[in-house]
Parts: sequence; structure tokens; C-alpha cells
Amino acid sequence: WKCNCSKLLTITNALHQLYYDPNIENKNLAQKWLMQAQVSPQAWQFCWALLSPDKVPEIQYFGASALHTKISRYWSDIPTDQYESLKTQLFSQIACFSSGSKMVLTRLCVALASLALNTMPEAWPGAVAEMVRVFQEEGGGVDGRARCLALLELLTVLPEEFQTSRLPQYRKGQVRGALGREWGSVCPLLQQLLRRTDSPGAVKARVLRCLSSWVLLDVPLNESEGLVQDCFSALPDPELFDTAVEAIVNAISQPDSQRYVNTLLKLVPQVLALQEQLREAVQNGDMETCHGICRIAVTLGENHSRTLLEQVDHWQSFLALVNMIMFCTGIPGHYPVNETTSSLTLTFWYTLQDEIMSFESDKQAVYLQVYRPVYFQLVDVLLHKAQFPSDQEYASWSSDEKEQFRIYRVDISDTLMYVYEMLGAELLSNLYDKLGRLLTNAEQPTSWQHTEALLYGFQSIAETIDVNYSDVIPGLIGLIPRININNVQLADTVMFTIGALAEWLADHPVMLSSVLPLVLQALGNPDLSVSSVSTLKKICRECKYDLPPYATNIVAVSQEVLIKQIHKTSQCMWLMQALGFLLSALPVEEILRNLHSLITPYIQQLEKLADETPNPSNKLAIIHILGLLSNLFTTLDISKQDDESADGSAPPVKTAPPPPGPNPVVVVLQQVFALIQTVLSKWLNDSQVVEAVCAIFEKSVKTLLHDFAPMVSQLSEMLGQMYSTIPQASALDLTRQMVHIFASETDHFPPIKALFELVTSVTLSIFQQGPRDHPDIVDSFMQLQAQALKRKPDLFLSESLDVKAVFHCGVLSLKFPEAPTVKSTCLFFTELLPRCSDVPPVARVVQEDGKLLIQAVLEGIGGGASRCLMDQFAEVLFSLNKHCFSLLAVWLKEALQPPGYPSSRVTTEQKDNFSHQILRERVNKRRVKDIVKEFTLLCRGLHGTEYAAEY
Repeated sequence: WKCNCSKLLTITNALHQLYYDPNIENKNLAQKWLMQAQVSPQAWQFCWALLSPDKVPEIQYFGASALHTKISRYWSDIPTDQYESLKTQLFSQIACFSSGSKMVLTRLCVALASLALNTMPEAWPGAVAEMVRVFQEEGGGVDGRARCLALLELLTVLPEEFQTSRLPQYRKGQVRGALGREWGSVCPLLQQLLRRTDSPGAVKARVLRCLSSWVLLDVPLNESEGLVQDCFSALPDPELFDTAVEAIVNAISQPDSQRYVNTLLKLVPQVLALQEQLREAVQNGDMETCHGICRIAVTLGENHSRTLLEQVDHWQSFLALVNMIMFCTGIPGHYPVNETTSSLTLTFWYTLQDEIMSFESDKQAVYLQVYRPVYFQLVDVLLHKAQFPSDQEYASWSSDEKEQFRIYRVDISDTLMYVYEMLGAELLSNLYDKLGRLLTNAEQPTSWQHTEALLYGFQSIAETIDVNYSDVIPGLIGLIPRININNVQLADTVMFTIGALAEWLADHPVMLSSVLPLVLQALGNPDLSVSSVSTLKKICRECKYDLPPYATNIVAVSQEVLIKQIHKTSQCMWLMQALGFLLSALPVEEILRNLHSLITPYIQQLEKLADETPNPSNKLAIIHILGLLSNLFTTLDISKQDDESADGSAPPVKTAPPPPGPNPVVVVLQQVFALIQTVLSKWLNDSQVVEAVCAIFEKSVKTLLHDFAPMVSQLSEMLGQMYSTIPQASALDLTRQMVHIFASETDHFPPIKALFELVTSVTLSIFQQGPRDHPDIVDSFMQLQAQALKRKPDLFLSESLDVKAVFHCGVLSLKFPEAPTVKSTCLFFTELLPRCSDVPPVARVVQEDGKLLIQAVLEGIGGGASRCLMDQFAEVLFSLNKHCFSLLAVWLKEALQPPGYPSSRVTTEQKDNFSHQILRERVNKRRVKDIVKEFTLLCRGLHGTEYAAEY
């Protein structure tokens, strides 16, 4: 390597730069250069030189890494006759470094491991046995302990390197088999080292790590049984505890391990024997030990609950294991501050329940007899764990700890909901009895935490499970007003519980008077903002037809809290939605009266704001007011559709026809229309204000549908003016909504047609100036055109509409980099092509310029567009095939003619094959999608790769 001295010097300098140069650009350059050096042919020479003893560890590490890179990635470059010398050199370097730098030693071991994997089993049979032999021989002045640690390091990284190696699939199977056969050489060595009383702690720890690594290769559990039992013996040693836990957990969680029933049965008493150590750890506040022992018990229970349940003769020992896990669930202390163990156990309870419920009914009955009491106990334990700490303690928690506790309670809530499937109505009765005793026991004052946890249990179940048939809910609603609500967390849970029972209240409206006052009272408390507003919204949605007697009160309280600005923006919006539901059920004159009192203060405020010079703070106020109005109009729907009939769960109920006269929302919109126009004229440049204005009308149109008719003409005119002055996507989206609902109605066709033509011509002029800066406008424009073709193709018969220009815009939009825009454009073409038969201007443009469309589609498939869009391109091809078959055959032939198009990676034969396949499929759209996916992979050079496998 003498001739490479200058190269060596350069590498040394580059490494120095990488490690010590403060300039980040120099570091990056050095790293780039070094990565290239690592894969260069000269690496074989310089990597050995970099390992020489006079170099610093960082440089030696680079040499060892370069060796590993060459062996693992460029194995085919190594001549067969050099395998042996490479192996010998690596052995001697590992021996040298066994007393040197640990990080260099590990890299060298990884390099030798990679060599072994590439030569097993043919060129290097018995590789592991040879490794053991080489390191056990007395070796050149290196002490036995260092050699032993080096050997263990080598044996540890070997399976790890296998897991991450890039071996082809057929080789992986061969090598896995060869490694499995080598376990016979590894196991006795590990056992011997672990059992020797004079083995140093460092050696035993490495043995345990090595075992962890090998069991991940699915070493049969009965073959590692002795070693796993030795791991249990290592648990009392604090220095070995963590690695022993890891090894046990890895061994018993291997998928294959459930085949070894006898071994598993021997492990249960070993796990049970850890209870004493667990109790001591709990007493001493040793969280790490609790955590480790719990992991072992849960891993055994979770992975093998079915196997162990089926061993009926051993039911008592499995029940003892379940009770040990119960102890871990109920471990003293508050999660996550004084303990972090209990959360590990929650998935075990799901698994056990699933297994019990999956047995056939007679077996299931026997298991339920044993395990129902266990699950009732679990509910008590979980509700105890869900309790908040004392106010003083909770105040000392960090925000991160509070958030972790919140998530933990959600996990408990999910578990309770799941447990309900096993325990059923009896669980609710059980909770109700406990709550009743708590609230009626005058002698013993109860802590709010206890009451809150029981309610939380109720709420967890009622939120997702239909409790309408439960006979304890009336009693629960009766108990709620008796709760002494003196705390925010308790008040929150009371609110959420009432919210969870909103559907039940709709069936039992007589109970509304017990709980509604609590909700209205809570609305005034900013700390209960989310819970009180969401509960009121649920009640107003579910019980609106029973709320007229309370409406005046609800509106008054809501108005008061809105004026006092007690709630944040999103809660104000929810509150307006709640009021929309509430007003929907009132007689029209009452709706108008309430709307008047509710909206007038905001209209006055908006008038004031409209006069002011635009600035950031009044912009926020305007958007807030417009948001309140649009949220109110989202839910204010006086057409009395019966909510049940929509999903077929009950027969449709005949309801009264809507009252005559204009819809109250329309009345209000007409009153404020001029004001909104004034606001717009000032803020037309601001997309957020324009969006907020459009949202009011869009939400109203969606809710009112044909009742919006009186506004169509003036809104169309306003939209046209808005879009002509400053085009924005939100105006196009609102136009699309109007086209969707009113384009088919004779009375409204003229204003809709005029608006459609105007926004189309304005957008076409944007395309002439260059549309790349407006992908959102292009996206919305394509969706609008698709909607027009779908609802009212007559719009494309108009002489004022330049169909050819719209088509060309579509072709251009197919080449946009933004996936949503391309998706909308494909949708436009799949709506346009079927119209060739009945809309002459469409037929003309497709005949004249269809080839341009095919070229754009092929460019996208050829690699110009994201692979996630291939289904959409396939839809366009399918549509062309269905509606323009003879033209498509010609276009495809012409478009695919040029060499290297649409990709230099596809041959003429592959292109012809693609063409024939597409033209053959006129019925099966799924098949066309598969053909396109296949072709795009060929075009991108990804065919047959691991990327393609995921596709």
C-alpha cells in the first residue's frame, strides 16, 4: 500500500475535518468524500493501513467500517481464492483489538460476521464452531478474559448482522438454517460461562446479550430452556438484571415458542417465584425492578394465554400468573410520577378476554366462571388507578406528566369499554351501586377523586356502547345533582358523563330538567369550556325536539357567555352549532326572534369594523364574527327530517311539511347581504376573509339546499364580481356547490350559467398568464368543471364557453407537480369523455386534440407524476377506451412511436404490449389499473424491486 501514502494522508485529513472542524460545510464535504472513498476499489488497501496501532481510534473505526461496507455490499467483487486470507486477517485484527478500542472491535466483529453470512454454509461450514475454537486457543499474549469478551461480541453481532443483511431471499433461508444448526456450538459455551462462579460480571452480561441476539433467530425454546432458566437465576444480581430481563422477554415472545408447551409450563413457576422480589422492589420504590419483572410476567401471559388456558390441569398456576399481573396493574403510586409499570399490563387484559371469548360456548362458560370475578376486580383496580392525586400533589406535576396521565386514563377508558363486552349490564349496576353508596353515606365524607373515577368509568362505557336499555341510567341521572362539585376535574367528568348520555336523554326527556341547569351553570366557567360546550352541543343535537321549553334560557345563557368572551374561538363555534340545532326545532317566528337577539350585537360590531381601515386585529375580529354566523347556519335546519330513518334503523316518520315563507336563515342572510358586500370590498385582497365569507354561504347552501333559492341570483352576481376582481379558490368551491344544487333548475339556470361562464373565462385568462403559482385555483377549477359536466352538461353547449381552451387547460394541469390538482384534473377528464356522444363541442375538441391528452397521461405514467396517481391516470385511459376506442388505438400508436418515450427504460416490445393490453380492456377497470402500475414500474426502473413489492 506504499503507493497509497498520499491517499492515506488525504483520508486522515478528511477524518480530522469530519470530527474536529467547527465549519459545518467542511464537515459535510468531508463526509461526502469519505463515503465515496469507502466504496472505492482502493478501500481494500487503505482500510488495513488505517487499522495500524499508531492511529487514533476514530481513524481505526473508519478503517473497520470501510471493511464492513466492502464485505456487506460489494461481496461479488471479492475473488473466491481470497476468502481464506480475508478471514485470517480479520481474526488476527479482532485478537489485536480485543484489548483495544471497543467501538473498533465491534465494527471488526460485524465485518467478520458479514463475511461468515456470505460464505455459510458452502464455503465456510461450521463457521461458528471455528470462531469458538480460534478464540479458545491460547493466543498471542492476549489475556483470556479479553479474548472471551471478543468472542462473545462476535457471536452477539452475528445474528444482528443477519437481521439487517441484504442477502437475497433464497440465501436468507439457507443461512438461517445454517445458523440454526450452529446453535449447538453457541449454547454450551454460553451455559458454561453463565454457570461458572468465577465468571466476571462483564462476561455474564455479554453472555445474556448474546442469548438475546440468538433467540431472535427463532431458536427453539426447548433448546434454550436451560439458558432461559439461568437468566432467572441472574435476576437477583442488579448488574445483570436488565440484560437478563431482555433475554427472557425475547426468548418467550418468539412466535414459535408456543409450540413448546412443557417448557412454558416450567416457566410459569419461575415467573411466580419473582413475586417476592417484586414486592420488595415496590416497598423500596425501585421502579426499574418492578418494570422488568412486570415485563416478564406480561410477556408470558400475553403471548401464551391461549396455550396456558388450554392446560386445564394447571389452571391454578395460570390463575396465579393472572393475579400477579393484576398486582402489577394495581401497583401503588400515581402513573407516571411514582410508577410506570401498570400501563404495560393493559394489553394483556384485552388478549386474555379475546382468548376466553373465542372458545366454544361450553368451554367459555367454564372459563367465565373463573375469570368474571377477576375482571370485576380489574375494574376496581383500574378505577383506583384512574383517580387523580390530591390537589396539592397534582399542582406539583409538570405539564408533560399531566399529559401522560391524561393518555393513561384514555387507555384505561378503552380497557373498561372492552371489559364491558365480557361483564355486560352487571358492570353498570356494580358501578351504580358503588356511586350510590358513596353519595348517600353521610358518615364517611368521600374524596372527590373517588366519585370522579366512578363517573369516569360510566362515561367510558356510555360514550361508545348503547346504554339505552340499562335500567341504572335513571338512577345515575338522579344521583348527578347530588354530587358536590367542588373541583374542575370532577366537574369536567360530570359534564362529559351527561354528554355521553345525550342519546338516552332524547328517549327520556323528562330527565332533562335534572341535568340541563348543571350544564348551563358550567358554561360560565372558562375552566370547563371544552366539556360544557361539547355537552350542550350533544344535548341540542340529540334532544332538540324536547328543548323548546328550555330554549329561552339556553339562548340567554349562551349569549351572555359569548358577550363576556369566556370561551376560546373553537368553543364559540361549537356553541353556535349547538344553538343552530336548538333553534331548528322552534316555530319560525320564534327562530327569527331568537336569531335577531343573538345576531344583532355581532352585526353592529361588523358594521363598525367594516368602516375601519383594514389592520391585523380587526381582520381577526371580522373572521371571528363570520365564523360564528357560518357555524350557526351549518346546523340551523328547519326541514324536520327524522334522524333515525336515514340509516334504516327505524321506519321513516311522517313529519310536517316545512312552514311556508322564506327560511329564517335566508331572511337573515338577505338582511346582512349588503353589509357582507361592504366587508368584502375592503378585504378582497385577503384570502382568509374571502374564505370566511364564502364559508357562510357554502355552509348555508349545504344545509338549506333548495330553500336557499331566493339568494341564488344575488349571490351569483356577488361571486362573479369577487372572482373577476381577485380570483380565489374558495369562490370557485362555492360556485361548484351552487352548480351542484341549482344548475338543473330552470328558474335558476340563467344566473348559474352566467356565473359559470364568467369564472371559466377569468380562469382561462389566468392560464394564459401562467397558472403555476395558483395550484389551488387550478384544483378548484377542475373540480368545478367536473361538477358542471356531471350535473348540467348543457353548460358546455354555450357559445360563450371556450370548450377547447378548457380542454387545453386540463392537459396542462395534468403536468402539475401537486397530486391533489392532478387528481381533480383526471376527475374532470373522466366526466368529460363520456359526453363525446351528446355534447358536440366536447366531441369536436376530443377528436381534434385527444392525442395531447394521451401524451400528457403517458408522460405522467412514464415517470413525470407521483406513483400515487396511477389509478387516476388509469381511469382516464379506461374512459378513453370506452368512449373513443378507434381514436385511442391510433393515438397510442403515434404517441408511443418516438424512441425513449415515455421513458428510456422501456423497449418497443414493452410499449406495444402495454398498448395491446390497454386496448383489450374495455370492461375491467381494475385490470387497467394493474396494467398501468406494471408499466409505470418498468418506466421507472423499479420493476421487480422491493419498492415494487410494496406498491
